[in-house]
Amino acid sequence: MQIAIPAVLMRGGTSKGLYFHAKDLPSDPAARDRLLLAAMGSPDARQIDGVGGAHPLTSKVAVITPSAAGDVDVDYLFLQVDVDKAVVSDGQNCGNILAGVGPFAIEQGLVTPNDGETTVRIRMLNSGGIAVVRVQTPEREVSYEGDASIDGVPGTAAPVMIDFADVAGSTCGALLPTGNLIDEIDGVAVTCIDNGMPVVLLRAADFARSGTESPRQLESDNVLKERIEAIRLQLGPMMNLGDVGDKTVPKMCLVAPAADGGVISTRTFIPHRVHEAIGVLAAASVAAACCIPGTVAHDVASPAGGVGPKKLDIEHPSGRFTVDIEVVAKNGQFEVRRSALLRTARKLMMGSVFVPATVDAK
Repeated sequence: MQIAIPAVLMRGGTSKGLYFHAKDLPSDPAARDRLLLAAMGSPDARQIDGVGGAHPLTSKVAVITPSAAGDVDVDYLFLQVDVDKAVVSDGQNCGNILAGVGPFAIEQGLVTPNDGETTVRIRMLNSGGIAVVRVQTPEREVSYEGDASIDGVPGTAAPVMIDFADVAGSTCGALLPTGNLIDEIDGVAVTCIDNGMPVVLLRAADFARSGTESPRQLESDNVLKERIEAIRLQLGPMMNLGDVGDKTVPKMCLVAPAADGGVISTRTFIPHRVHEAIGVLAAASVAAACCIPGTVAHDVASPAGGVGPKKLDIEHPSGRFTVDIEVVAKNGQFEVRRSALLRTARKLMMGSVFVPATVDAK
């Protein structure tokens, strides 16, 4: 006998995962996590006995429920399912999977669509931040077809516009969680920033790297990974994240001068694999740092950085990620007034995911 759990498999941005109604999963987090590990096929490097794609970017889960908050439509909990460990983490947001939450909520009857475009207000339970998502709904039905393209995803699709409200400091408590523009750890200058995602920025040159290496090249460099992880572990408490040994944040981002017309080049450890692109909120955090004089990113970025309204192209291994951002300086402090990004999403499969009865939530 197997247990059938209603689910939708969706691509959100440059990630892919299972989307669930909260009511269809156990309310007990430990029981829920056992089911999700079995559904994805973890722990196993190939995830051969589940629907996971053998990579952190394709082993993700969204749990959605109608929101009790008066100004919010749905609540969204993001869960990262480890590929080769029996670990499910709620310690971060995911802006790529977020791109599929609006379409899911509309098609599942949680939000009433308009004719043309539907705005969905989403509370990100991992941090408490709010995202305002605009979904294309001609004739009151979600459209996945369109001419919007994002680097890292082949072809085109309908645009999903995401505007983040008050995400700065949502995980660490402050935009600059250590209170400093630059800290020094193990002789390396770093900038810690949280504009929706805790990120540590490091100059690629300080590790004798160009910052244009492929993810595979960086992942095969064990000495580099050990140095970066040692810095990450020290910064966890400094960023109000506590012991991060078993956490997926902060992300560690090597930055270098732009190589292809953008404002800065990035290679992001998430935290132990290297992202094939860059996460939505990680890009928002990098963009914010580019706008703040004195940070590692601002010092490396092209002159396009700086305070005020900007449209910044953040380079990553698959291309560029454009962030509309406005950072202002007030009384020596910096405030992010707007972070907006374009994503796309697509429904891939809908039905039930099956797990062995031996993984019963009881």
